[in-house]
Amino acid sequence: MSVVKINALEIPPQAGDEVVRRFSSRLEALAVVPGFEGFELLRPTGQTEQRWFVYSRWASEEDFQAWRSSDTFAAGHAGPPASADGAERTPVATGSALLEFEVAASADPA
Repeated sequence: MSVVKINALEIPPQAGDEVVRRFSSRLEALAVVPGFEGFELLRPTGQTEQRWFVYSRWASEEDFQAWRSSDTFAAGHAGPPASADGAERTPVATGSALLEFEVAASADPA
């Protein structure tokens, strides 16, 4: 059964567009990782939850751990690269927590 990892990120409101841009720029690299089954970046819309959630689904815990040990993971998490004008970018998240789950039941549309 698949495993789900959710990274709960604390993102200042003014940094939302930058978060979307940074994650979107790395999706192609993630799509070819063995065992990767899906990804969603969830932006908060209500008043009770202000954290962003990075949802990923993996075929197994071993596949997730292999990705975490990979060069692809290291490159994506090495810190923000310089912008096109050479200025160093700063991190946008002010905190995070990793939530981990195993899929116990699921449904897909017919």
